[in-house]
Amino acid sequence: MPAPARDDVRPSLLAGSWYPGTPEALRQSVDDFLARAEYVATPDELVALIAPHAGYAYSGQTAAYAYRQLQGRAYDTVVLLGPSHRDHFGAIATSNKKYYATPLGEVELDAAFIRALAERVPLQRVNQDHEHSLEIQLPFLHRALGSFKVVPLMLGLPFYIVGESARTHCQQLATALADLARHSRVLFVASSDLSHLDDYAAVQKFDARTEALVAAFDVDGLIRYFWQEGECRACGDAAIVTVLLAARDLGADRVRILQRTNSGDVTGERARADYVVGYMAVGVYKQRRQDE
Repeated sequence: MPAPARDDVRPSLLAGSWYPGTPEALRQSVDDFLARAEYVATPDELVALIAPHAGYAYSGQTAAYAYRQLQGRAYDTVVLLGPSHRDHFGAIATSNKKYYATPLGEVELDAAFIRALAERVPLQRVNQDHEHSLEIQLPFLHRALGSFKVVPLMLGLPFYIVGESARTHCQQLATALADLARHSRVLFVASSDLSHLDDYAAVQKFDARTEALVAAFDVDGLIRYFWQEGECRACGDAAIVTVLLAARDLGADRVRILQRTNSGDVTGERARADYVVGYMAVGVYKQRRQDE
């Protein structure tokens, strides 16, 4: 008989569908993606990543370009931010469980970091969620980092729905995250896809503008673009903005676009009636001082 479910574990919701369901197949899939991604050597400190969150068949290779940059780096805590696609928990929520499970094993939540964060921002603790954007990142982090704790944050007030007012929540959260990470080995990861449209050319056009603003580290311009155009430019727009603000607060001063593509490029289906989703992998860096 299978072992009974544990109350302190958030079980995998994606194994066998969004990504392979057995440890061996999942490990091989992630390792193959990472092996095909380019590593960009730099002495700069990697502060944050942006990675997509579709099923691995669609965005796994793009995500690998982000996680490939973790080669030779170590972090104690990964703060993982993504949108809340299905559940409505308010501005910021996290799991009330002690572990996240995937076929590769369990990842412990950083309880001390979460408690400290809850003292600074309103943070809803939830016993159950259906969010895929956070879990989908964990197998890559498993294989790229090995040992780490996670702070999973689901953001429920995106710019494309609530407008410019989302900036207040992003700034408050970014300030708190930067303060807590300032003297620790913490990596920020924003989980987000880009445009979701039935027009390949439109996705290419809109995502090119998103890429340019991110590459320029133009957070103000990015916020205006996210909320003033009347389209969902990125489902995790609040996660992207929060991570860029927190990274900048910690001294990050440069962004490297590692790859941008979309589901039409992956499948070859680019006809106007096809549903197309954009993907982008990004590294956010801080110049390392000579005395470090």
